[in-house]
Amino acid sequence: MSTIELYDTTLRDGAQTEGISFSVRDKLRVTERLDALGLHAIEGGWPGSNPKDAEFFRQATRLRLRHATLTAFGSTRRPATSAAKDPNLRALLKADTRTITIFGKSWDLHVRDVLKVSLDENLKVIEESVAFLKRHDRRVVYDAEHFFDGYKDNPAYAVKTLQAALRGGADTLVFCDTNGGSLPTEISEIIRASREQADIHVVMGIHTHNDSDLAVANTLAAVQAGACHIQGTINGYGERCGNANLVSIIAILQLKMGIRCLPDEKLKELAEISRFIADLSNMAHRANQPFVGSTAFAHKGGIHVNAVMKNPRTYEHVEPSTVGNHRRILISELSGRSSLVLKAKELALDLSKETPQAKKMLKLLQQLEHRGYHFEAADGSMELLLKRHLKQFKPFFTLESFRVIMEKRGTRLTSEATIKIRVKGVLEQTAAEGDGPVNALDNAIRKALRQFYPKLAEMHLRDFKVRVLDEQAGTAAKVRVLIQSQDANDSWGTIGVSENIIEASWQALADSLEYKLLKDQSSARAVSRRPSAVSQRKRRSR
Repeated sequence: MSTIELYDTTLRDGAQTEGISFSVRDKLRVTERLDALGLHAIEGGWPGSNPKDAEFFRQATRLRLRHATLTAFGSTRRPATSAAKDPNLRALLKADTRTITIFGKSWDLHVRDVLKVSLDENLKVIEESVAFLKRHDRRVVYDAEHFFDGYKDNPAYAVKTLQAALRGGADTLVFCDTNGGSLPTEISEIIRASREQADIHVVMGIHTHNDSDLAVANTLAAVQAGACHIQGTINGYGERCGNANLVSIIAILQLKMGIRCLPDEKLKELAEISRFIADLSNMAHRANQPFVGSTAFAHKGGIHVNAVMKNPRTYEHVEPSTVGNHRRILISELSGRSSLVLKAKELALDLSKETPQAKKMLKLLQQLEHRGYHFEAADGSMELLLKRHLKQFKPFFTLESFRVIMEKRGTRLTSEATIKIRVKGVLEQTAAEGDGPVNALDNAIRKALRQFYPKLAEMHLRDFKVRVLDEQAGTAAKVRVLIQSQDANDSWGTIGVSENIIEASWQALADSLEYKLLKDQSSARAVSRRPSAVSQRKRRSR
């Protein structure tokens, strides 16, 4: 097999996801990060379609890419215009990229009903567009749009469109499953047949959509049929149901199929870049995303955990660290003592399976889960619970009291919180306003803690969720509050449960702050235990 070329289209196809809108600055940052990962080609956008993409290509000339080739994307010429005068093709040349990708119609349905030209005219459009770009010394990637649907309806004509692109001088032919409706067997059979019928001797590529949840499988089927130019997006972002997920494709090619795409050390960055693109896209990172999701290597059932403790291969298809992920043990009412022991081991806590402590801890956990706690979604609260139970935790502050007042004046609703807490032996009383009662409480406690723990300014609340646990109880129902917090290096979940939503919010909020302080304390101790450079030199000199 020829060398695999990883071609990313997150900035163009991925940007068509509902809810995603990249700024020019965002696109530049994504380009640099994808290049650092080691991808081979990055499709920056469609300069002929909007001013933002044109501006991106102007600014991208200042980037110093080490691995990736930047690519401009567009369409074949308009039927009524010559290639030399077509504004889209001229904009592609102006983008000044060494490689240009254009798409053309492969499906006779589109030629008749969308382009509204004859089938022969469409062949001329494809050939002349590719030839025009080749005369300007560009590498041309030709995307055969809707190829598989076109081949199923009219195989002879679909093959003719490929031959037209080849006559024009296309360097790469990409088979596109644009509607995402094909099956893996169809993908491989059609590529093999088309290769023979069109006498293809250039690089073949694949571009799949995920409308049947088969985009990754279809891409792999294409690779097995001879495609080595692989198009996709990070996290599978894209219009409708998305595109083929490059993160999964890279991991499968390298770890399952033995096809080297990236250096091993770069493969370990997959989880990091997946989260980076999600954050920059303002999209929640999918927890159950294969390989890189937070639950991809999470174990909950006691039998599973017991087996994983003995041999991780029993329930893990790859080693989590190979893709930059890690194993997680979820603690719930389904957990056995093995889960607790393994979780404690992760936290460097001394807890043996046969000790009374483990039995008591498991019973407490089951009681709390019965009351509505859900610790698998609250890793921060789980760690605090374990350390409190094992007397390995000293509170950073103690609540004396709090009061929250809400007042409506005309159309304006205000919330004010007053709090008394004891910190390092000092009683602090503060008040603060907020957009709502929980925000006011958050502002008040931060105000009280600021002088004692200035690093709390680094964290913020990323998500706040409330769930009614017993809908039949109406307004008297118990509620569960989950808070997701984040700082520059980490994110963590905390939980509170009560019939009073403010009390439940306080529990989750207090845990989120204490977890941050505990994390910073542990980091500071780890740094202080490291030998200094001077002491290391002294030891070596001895």
